Amino acid sequence: MSGKIKEGLIAGTISGIILGFLLKGIEASTGILVYTLLLNIDFIPIIGNIEWPETIEFIFHLIISLAIGVVYSIGSYRYFHKRKVAQVVFSYLLTLPTVFLYFPLTYLAEKPTPPLTDIVAIGYWTLGHAVYAAVLFAVYTYNEK
Repeated sequence: MSGKIKEGLIAGTISGIILGFLLKGIEASTGILVYTLLLNIDFIPIIGNIEWPETIEFIFHLIISLAIGVVYSIGSYRYFHKRKVAQVVFSYLLTLPTVFLYFPLTYLAEKPTPPLTDIVAIGYWTLGHAVYAAVLFAVYTYNEK
């Protein structure tokens, strides 16, 4: 099982980095604060009061991605071994809740983030997380032994 954890850590790391860079590029080119939203933790008691450097905020994001990667890897192996279509569906189902996190994260944010009803921001957020799910599957599949 330790091999599956390693595969999940690799898949979660690469997927999380790609998601972060994609949303950072979208924010840089459009001004829509989707990357800011991804890294925002200002609403979390105690740690939210600290002015963290962007690198540390990105590491917080990656920790969540690592956990998703491990759950995905173990779940794929245990329930969908050698069933690629099921693994793709599982990656999207596992990522789906992160799409809906747009709303509570935006609502709870103290610093500027996209408006709750900004359809374009929601679209970019959803696109980023759809890419995340695809990369999660692809990297896992590539590393699967």
